[in-house]
Amino acid sequence: MKTFIQKIVLITIVLLTTSVSLSQKNQIEKGNKEFDKYSFIDAREIYLKVIEDGYESAEIYKKLGDTYYFNGDYDNASKWYTKLIDKYPGLTEPVYLYRGAQSLKSIYKYEESDELMIAYAALGGEGLIVKHFESNPEYLKNIAFQSKAYEIEKVSINTKYSDFGPSFYNNKIVFASNSNATEGSTNSVWNDLPFLDLFEADVDDKGLLSNVTKMNGDINTNYHESSTAFTKDGTTVYFTRNNFINGRKGKDKNKTIRLKLYRSTLSGENYWTDTVELPFNNEEYSVAHPALSLDQKRLYFSSDMPGTIGESDLWYVDILGGNTYSDPVNLGPSINTEARETFPFISDMNNMYFSSDGRSGLGGLDVFVTPLDENGKSSVITNLGEPANSNLDDFGFIINETKRIGYLSSNRDGNGGSVDDEIYRVQECKLLLIGTVTNADTKEVIEGATVELLDENNKSLESVVSGTDGRYEFTSALECGKVYIIRASSTGCEFNEKVIETPLAESKLYEVPMALDCDPCPPNDLGCRLGLQPIYFDFDRFNIRPDAEIELAKILAAMRQYTEIIIHIESHTDSRAPQKYNELLSGKRAQSTLNWLVDQGIDRARLSAKGYGESQLVNQCADKVECTEEEHQLNRRSMFIIQN
Repeated sequence: MKTFIQKIVLITIVLLTTSVSLSQKNQIEKGNKEFDKYSFIDAREIYLKVIEDGYESAEIYKKLGDTYYFNGDYDNASKWYTKLIDKYPGLTEPVYLYRGAQSLKSIYKYEESDELMIAYAALGGEGLIVKHFESNPEYLKNIAFQSKAYEIEKVSINTKYSDFGPSFYNNKIVFASNSNATEGSTNSVWNDLPFLDLFEADVDDKGLLSNVTKMNGDINTNYHESSTAFTKDGTTVYFTRNNFINGRKGKDKNKTIRLKLYRSTLSGENYWTDTVELPFNNEEYSVAHPALSLDQKRLYFSSDMPGTIGESDLWYVDILGGNTYSDPVNLGPSINTEARETFPFISDMNNMYFSSDGRSGLGGLDVFVTPLDENGKSSVITNLGEPANSNLDDFGFIINETKRIGYLSSNRDGNGGSVDDEIYRVQECKLLLIGTVTNADTKEVIEGATVELLDENNKSLESVVSGTDGRYEFTSALECGKVYIIRASSTGCEFNEKVIETPLAESKLYEVPMALDCDPCPPNDLGCRLGLQPIYFDFDRFNIRPDAEIELAKILAAMRQYTEIIIHIESHTDSRAPQKYNELLSGKRAQSTLNWLVDQGIDRARLSAKGYGESQLVNQCADKVECTEEEHQLNRRSMFIIQN
């Protein structure tokens, strides 16, 4: 039996589901004049009439809430779920607390929603939902920008040396590497490794790298070059280099060769020349790791220049033309910390990715992201989490968010030394959700079922219809490691709802079968259509019990709403007592049921009644068969048949 949905009895699923179902109803109306007119009875209208007549029960409130909930009317759904919880707390299963919380959240009543989620968790609600709620109690502060799930793999061009700092350049990736070492070459005194040069690699449609070549021109020198940023036309590059130009190296007062930013222009097809130092460099501090804004009017970088909050901060200058720039501007404490902020990158969607070890993370430098507004102001800052981040240094993150492919530098597979920096290909994890809709009892596939995909906040993302083979497939790609809701429905079947958490890319396809409980009501069984609880009688009695009155109120409301309905009442007994006696007793039960409706104002001419004794038992409890009292009770009942 389904975990997240109780039985929702709808007189016609067609009237209570999605617009696809409504379209199906209209087609049936136009194409079949003999369509059973009683299929159009709306269960919601009946339940509302019952409540207007002064009758109520936990079951009615559940069903009323569900009829709104599964149609996206969360305002009304919250109304009836709240009544259910307030009036019948002992009869409220955890699933209705969850639906109530979801409904309240959808109408911006976040505090009330949180209260229900706490109650849901306390009553043993589903672990997946509880885990997400309890692990992120301030979800509203984080909802502005959701973390992304990624697949991470090393690129094939990594060497035994240090490879890092990728950037996009036309259909290539440019990166830094000290793999160009030759015997007898001078090493850096900083790490006793060969100096870094800039290289470029071809990129295929899958983001795989190949055909590595060293960049041509005077861009590479005998000292370190790394981390580049190219203009969109590919004719200008900003890059990081040791304090070295025109064959001369510069040092600060401590004899340290600092990092500086330079600019070079393209000559011909692949020769970089006219390298100039940017004027805001200084021998007493480092300026490194450039990034261009989306409109290319602003240059971001990392520096420890005066005014820096921590070890290194993120700064920017406005590009004014030629080799002139505004004074550097610190991005301030909304981004910078007392530690390191470095390696900025601005994506085509105007998100700033950067690395920091001053924020809560997994260890070392972690990659963070924040959306920028049109003025370059940052918003909520989010840690990308695993697997983009590790317990060591993760930096130099770039991504094409349209293609969902990017690159990352990390020393996660080494011992923390710079020699272990490697480039990783980043694929934003996406899955296609597929499945088959079947009849839970017969296992037969169901054609034409409506399957809806919703996010964790009940926002509908897509709706599809199952094919002749029962298969469904959503065209929207799902993010890995996120919560989604899947709902399936079909005429004559109950809704099914599943809350899933997508896996972390074990496969590109994620299959979720949807089994529906399908037990269509006979076309003339009004009790079945209205979802009546059985009208039961006490042993050897024919009076109407209080619990039966609530169910009879549904019949009463239906007959008032649809004045053309004529009802035949069938009453039955269990097998105890002689058959003749049981026929008389069942007749009295039929008449007492009829009289109750007449007393409520129903014209007697619209009713007929007959007792059938023990001739139509619903179980094995015939004469001389030993049965429990509960089993015998199932046979002492009344049914309501619509007359043609």
